[in-house]
Amino acid sequence: MTTAADDHSKPWETVRRGLLLLMSSPAGAGKTSLSRRLVADYADMVLSISATTRPPRPGEEEGREYFFKTREEFQALIDAGELLEWAEVNGNGYGTPKAPVMAALEAGKDVLFDIDWQGARQVAEKTPQDSVRVFVLPPSWSDLSRRLHARAQDTEEVINQRLALGQREIAHWSEYDYVIVNKDFDRAYADLIHIYRSERMKPGRNPWLPDFVRELAEE
Repeated sequence: MTTAADDHSKPWETVRRGLLLLMSSPAGAGKTSLSRRLVADYADMVLSISATTRPPRPGEEEGREYFFKTREEFQALIDAGELLEWAEVNGNGYGTPKAPVMAALEAGKDVLFDIDWQGARQVAEKTPQDSVRVFVLPPSWSDLSRRLHARAQDTEEVINQRLALGQREIAHWSEYDYVIVNKDFDRAYADLIHIYRSERMKPGRNPWLPDFVRELAEE
C-alpha cells in the first residue's frame, strides 16, 4: 500500500515559499566560499547578483559576480525604486535588483545574499518573514589579516581599509539570527547546512501544511 510519505506527488515535493539567506562577515572570513558551495550543492538555492559601481577585479564577469554600473546608472536604479537594498561601501555603491529576487521567492527558490550588514538590515526590514541572517566570524583577527594578504588582489592600503571596515562589520553581529565561526571550512559548512535545512522546514514557508494536516485528521 502506498503511504503519504511514499507519494511524491504530494505538495511538500513541489510547493514551498522560498527564503532569503543573508550572509555577512568581514572580508576574508569565508562567507563567499561558504555561499558558493551552498549554491552549488542545492538546486533550490540561487545566488543574488548585486549591482555595483566598483570596477571589475581580474577574472570577474558582468552578470556573474556583479552587474557593473556607472554612478549614473546606479543612481537611476535607486530613483526608480528598483533596488531591494543598497549601500555605500569603501566608496562604491552596492545594491540588489528587486524584481528577480522576489520572483525567485514566489517560485519557491531560495536566494542567498553575500551581503554587508547595511544591506542585510534593509532586506530583513522589508521582508522580515522571509529573511534568515547568518554572520560568519574568523577564528582570530590575525587569521583574517593573513587571508586578505594571501589573496594578493589588493594593495596594503586597501587591505588595511578592509580590516578597518571589518571591525565595524563585526560590531553588528548581534543583529543576526545565527553566527558561525569559520575555523574549519568543512565544520562551518556543515553548520550552514543545518541552519538552511532547518529554516526550510518552518511551517510559514510550507503553505501546504494546513491542508495536509486537515487531511490527516480526516483519515
